[in-house]
Order: sequence, then C-alpha cells, then structure tokens
Amino acid sequence: MLFLSSLIPAVVIAVIVIWLLSQAFFVVKQQHAVIIERLGKFNRIVFAGFNIMIPFIDRRAATISLRTMKNGFNVDVKTEDNVTIDLEISAQYRVDGRRGANAAESGVYKSFYTLQNPAEQMRDFLTDALRSAIPVYTLDEVFAKKDDIARDVNETVASQMEGYGFQLVSTLITKIGLPREVEDSMNQINAAQRTKAAAQDLAEADRIKRVTEAKAEAEAMEESGKGIANQRKAIAQGIKDSLGTIQESGVSETEANALFMFTQWTEMMSDFARNGKGSTVVLPSDFRESASMFEQMIAAKKGGEGSDAR
Repeated sequence: MLFLSSLIPAVVIAVIVIWLLSQAFFVVKQQHAVIIERLGKFNRIVFAGFNIMIPFIDRRAATISLRTMKNGFNVDVKTEDNVTIDLEISAQYRVDGRRGANAAESGVYKSFYTLQNPAEQMRDFLTDALRSAIPVYTLDEVFAKKDDIARDVNETVASQMEGYGFQLVSTLITKIGLPREVEDSMNQINAAQRTKAAAQDLAEADRIKRVTEAKAEAEAMEESGKGIANQRKAIAQGIKDSLGTIQESGVSETEANALFMFTQWTEMMSDFARNGKGSTVVLPSDFRESASMFEQMIAAKKGGEGSDAR
C-alpha cells in the first residue's frame, strides 16, 4: 500500500509533465504559419518546422495557410448599350508570406488582425471594380476584351487587398451570361450573317463556273474554226490541183469548170440518195439532156460573174 501511495503521485506528475511538453513543443506544417499570443497579446509568428512556446502563457491564436485559395462568385453588371449581363468571376488569392521589417508589417499579421472576413471583403472590392469598368464597354466589346477587363480589375483590387496582407494572384471572367431574348437575337444575327456569307460563296462559285465554261466554249469554237478553215483550205487546194490536172490534159477552162461542177452535182446526188431523208429524187427524163445541163451551169456561172462585176 505504501508503494502504491508513493507511485500514484509520481504517475500524476509524469502525466502532467508529458502534457506540458505536448503543449510546449509543436510542429507547423509546410506552407502554414502560426500566430502566437502571450497573455492575450500578439507575441510572434512561427513558420514551418519544430517550435516551442510556454504553456498557459502562450497560445496558438491562429494557423494561417499560405497556399493559393479560390473565391468564386457571380455579379450582374450593365454594359454601355444597356444590356444587363451576369458575370461568373473566379479570383485566386493567398496570404502574403513575406515577413517584412517587423511582425506587424507582415502579411500573416495583417490577414488575421485587420479583416474579419477577407474573402467577403475581396468579393466586394471586385464587384465594385467590375461595375465601374463594364459600363464603358458595349456587349460585343465585353466579349472581345474580357481578359483585358479582368486584368485591369485585378490590378486595381490587388493594390487594395495588399494593405490587408493578401496577394490577389489573378481574376478571371469565366462566363458571360446573357438574357434569353438577347441571346436569341444574337443567334439570329449570327445565323443571318452565315446565310449571307454562304449565299455570297455560292454566287462566286457559280460565277467562276460560268466564266470557266465560257472560256472553254470560246477555246473550243476557236479550235473548231481553225479546223474548218484548214479543211476549206485543203478543199480549195484540192480543187485547184484538180483543175490544173484537167487543164493539162487539153480541156479548156470553161469545159474543166463544167466537168468539175457536174462531178460535184453527181456526188451530191449520190450522197443524197444514200443519206437523204426524202424518198423521191427528180432527175432529167432524158439523160441526153446532160449537155444542156452543162450549158445551164456555165450560163449560170457566167451570169453570177457578170453580176459580181456590176
């Protein structure tokens, strides 16, 4: 009993010592800072690693994360052309981990002791800056310059939040919401523009097709004309050579022309008999009148030459 009575106080003392040591020694995680207060008053800021404080006198007032955080919210604004739009904003921020010349100037100190709700305060700053910036832009300009607008707003609010110990890393306009009637109107305008562009493209394609066909037809006619000219030239040369051969045989020019015309007439009649659609061919009743046909042809030829001379 005596042993147990002496052992109990020792155990109690050991437990108290262990508890005091657990309160005196602590570890701060990476990318975190701990604010230590002594008797209710700020004492110091400790960062990642092993640290010591005095139990009952010192206490850990707050653990501050130095990692980048996100604050997302929506804000409705009006453009220069009186269109109310809904902007979806995403802001990335963090506590300024720089220690400064003294503890009171550090971002950790300011972030804990100067603002009760820093996220809400930053949201108010961003909303006010956006409602001041957007009204100078039309709806189309907001879509075209949203990144520039967000960057300007971020620079404005970043300087304000710096006084509270926060760094505003970036501000993004992730979505622009339009009223249903405005969205429908824009879709109709875009559809009309696309239809107009398609009609212009089709008209241009049709014009190119017509021009190409016309050029091809002109080239074909030109080649056909050259072929006909060469054919006629060959025929004329053949007639000339034939007349020359006939004249060399002692036949007079008049008789040669008459013979040639008769030959042409008989060839024509033969071709007509083979290919003509008519079923009746009128011929002289007396083939002995062929000579008179020659005379008629010659007379007609001379008459034509006389008319040309007049």
